[in-house]
Formats: sequence, structure tokens, C-alpha cells
Amino acid sequence: MSLGTRVTAALRAAGLDPADTERVVRTALDEDFRYGPDVTSAATAAPGRAVVAEVVARQPGVLAGLPVTVAVLAAAGLDPAAAEPLRADGDRVGPGAAVLRVRGPLRELLGAERTMLNLLTHLSGIATLTRAWADALAGTGAVLRDTRKTTPGLRQLEKYAVRCGGGANHRMGLGDAALIKDNHVAAAGSITAAIRAVRGAAPGLPLEVECDNLAQVREALTAGAGLILLDNMSPAELRAAAAVARGYPAARLEASGGLQLAQAAEVAATGVHFLAVGALTHSAPALDLGLDVVAPAGPPG
Repeated sequence: MSLGTRVTAALRAAGLDPADTERVVRTALDEDFRYGPDVTSAATAAPGRAVVAEVVARQPGVLAGLPVTVAVLAAAGLDPAAAEPLRADGDRVGPGAAVLRVRGPLRELLGAERTMLNLLTHLSGIATLTRAWADALAGTGAVLRDTRKTTPGLRQLEKYAVRCGGGANHRMGLGDAALIKDNHVAAAGSITAAIRAVRGAAPGLPLEVECDNLAQVREALTAGAGLILLDNMSPAELRAAAAVARGYPAARLEASGGLQLAQAAEVAATGVHFLAVGALTHSAPALDLGLDVVAPAGPPG
């Protein structure tokens, strides 16, 4: 059974792949139900009892994942038309703010609650951390980007959450852009040889080269690299790399490795064009949101 036309359209409008989202939510629901039905809810909630419930923020943050929560409800057999978003992804919310209202049978709603909240709190946590970085970079001209350091199986959703928080996405996988790293250089023999090999294999693909020092930066630029990843360089080293790159007006620089939020503006001021922050997806704390039953469900208004 598919998620339905309404949910699919909402996911597409958010820039999410409906099939991938459905895979995630059904797998997540299966983790709860593979051992049997929800015995606690079946024992305590009368059959057919309908309620109105709201997802409420317990702390300040930025939302991401509301269309995904509706997909969870649809996959759990609830009517997605009974889910009313009260805020939008990307919105800042404060404690006590209701972000989603749901009308439906209590048993089924409780069965979907944890899956719904797991995804929403995780994605909103990513959006919240991303927004903090984006705010720190505001006015610098530097762009915040994520990495492939994502939770296995959740990359599409996590990168969506980064966009909700004001960040930009780096490559989605291994085939939509090339990134030459130290092991590739070792395999090819040199940075120049690696660039030549990748250009020969995929001439139209975006290509980035990771460099650890200024000698590598010079070699990569001379070999025609248009995007340089400056790995674990100090602000002084980043400024020196930017000075070298000024001789190549089309070249773009990306700082990466161990970046800290408190130093974001300082790093941006060195002249880099991008900051790559893996922590956006691999270390963001979940945003605390909860589901509260607020009333019995009367006739739809």
C-alpha cells in the first residue's frame, strides 16, 4: 500500500523522494511492530476511541521533517488528511509551540508516535544546529555545506534537514561529484595523476581535491582543479591557501576538518568560499518535541 497521492505530493513539494521516504518510515515502523502488536496501547485505549493530539516543542529550535511525520501516519494506517501542520519546516519555534495537530484513533496514533517523533526530533535537531552555523556565517559570503557523514539509510532526509536549517548540500553520493582524497592520490601516484584520471573517466562531473598543505594546493590548482578542500588547516594556513588561489580566479576553496561553531566567522574571513561541517549530520542533538493528547475528537470542524 502506497502513502497516497496527498502525502506523495507533499513530499515532492518539499524536495524529498517519496519512494526513499516511504522506505525509511516503513522500516522504522517495522522495528516497533516486528515483535508483535502494540500490547500497551491495545490494553489501555478503547477500540475506536478518537482523540486530538498535538506535537509540541519542549525547547527552542528549528523544524524539519513535518512532511515525513505525515508519511509515518499514512504508513501506519491513519488518515493523512487528519494531520494539520501548524508550522512549516525551517520555522524557528519556542517551548510550548504546537507544530502539528492530528485527529485520529488513539491506538493507532500511539503505535506511530515513537517513529514519528524519532524522525522529527532527529531532523529538527540537524536543522537547529545548521541554523546556528548559518547564523554565525551570515554576512560573510561563505556557504555552509554538509558532508556524507550521515546516518546509514537516512542521507536524503538528513540532507533535507540541513537545507531546512539554511545550509547547502555537498554531493549526495559517490556518483554525482568526484572528491579526490589522500587514498585516491596514493592509488593514482600524485594529485595531478588523480585529476587526470578522474577527468578522463568522468569529464563532465564536478571535481574537488582534498589538500593537506600548500604544496598540494599549488599542485591541484596547476593541474586545473576548480574546487579545493582544505583539510584540517589552521586559519593562518587557510589565509595562505586563499592567497595562492587568488591567481586562479575561478577556483573555489572549502575549509573542512574539526571546524568549531565559535570560530565559524573567523574561518570564513580567511577567504574560503565554503565550510564543510560533518557535525551537522553526525553529531546534532535531537530537538525535544513530544506528542500530547489535548482533547477527545469531536466531529471535524
